[in-house]
Amino acid sequence: MVFKRMLGAFGDGGPSVGTLLAMSRTQPGGTLSGEVRLKGGDHDARVERIGLGLVARVEPARREGGEQSGLVELAHAEVSGPSTLGQGQDRTIAFQVAVPWETPISEIGGRHLAGLALGVRTEVVSAAMVVEQGDLDMVAVRPLPSQQRVLHAFAQLGFHFVSAVLRAGGLAGVRQDLPFYQGIEFYPPTRYAGSIHEVELAFVPSPSGLDVVLTVNGHAGRHWSGGAVGRFQMTHAEALRTDWPSEVDRWLGGLTRHARG
Repeated sequence: MVFKRMLGAFGDGGPSVGTLLAMSRTQPGGTLSGEVRLKGGDHDARVERIGLGLVARVEPARREGGEQSGLVELAHAEVSGPSTLGQGQDRTIAFQVAVPWETPISEIGGRHLAGLALGVRTEVVSAAMVVEQGDLDMVAVRPLPSQQRVLHAFAQLGFHFVSAVLRAGGLAGVRQDLPFYQGIEFYPPTRYAGSIHEVELAFVPSPSGLDVVLTVNGHAGRHWSGGAVGRFQMTHAEALRTDWPSEVDRWLGGLTRHARG
């Protein structure tokens, strides 16, 4: 944990803030808990409020068309109301933040997904309503067991991970709470490489189930080269029982046979 001096909100000699997470790994639908730690500066400081945000930092995508860049806030929680932090005073505030079900995955099998970073950011507001933001404390979001089953199927079938991006907007026919979705892009195995250029996998989990959306981009000349979409909707328990390698292979096989015909 690193303390950051809040010069913008409180001037020279102002207090410092740091955030300590109990665990730096979580899952969609889980929680993040920890402590916000304040160190008083050279003078008393009136704090209007302290908030905590779960944010995604998206790196510039490798191609144009729908991706967001910069910081996107996924969830926000107020952890403290108006108070005064005395000169040299130390204060610790415990917090717990709910992780939205649609939170993007940032780590698969211990491997960080390049281009996407998730973290917790502390926000302190002074009495003059000047907002000071702390550094981003990184968080790893692992897939749910139901999501992991689908990802494992892609690995079994020989798909090669390309990148993970956040796309503004929604997926047709799928209910979403967040104003964007995560696309996990793969190159196909050899048997599909002649007709399929890329497959994008998107998850929209909820407490009751999992939507899996596959978007296939074919090579130029295919009548579905602009994108063919397959949707699978089921409970988490059903997703764990589904033979995903067969399901995905069957759908892609039908798509390529139709294209040849």
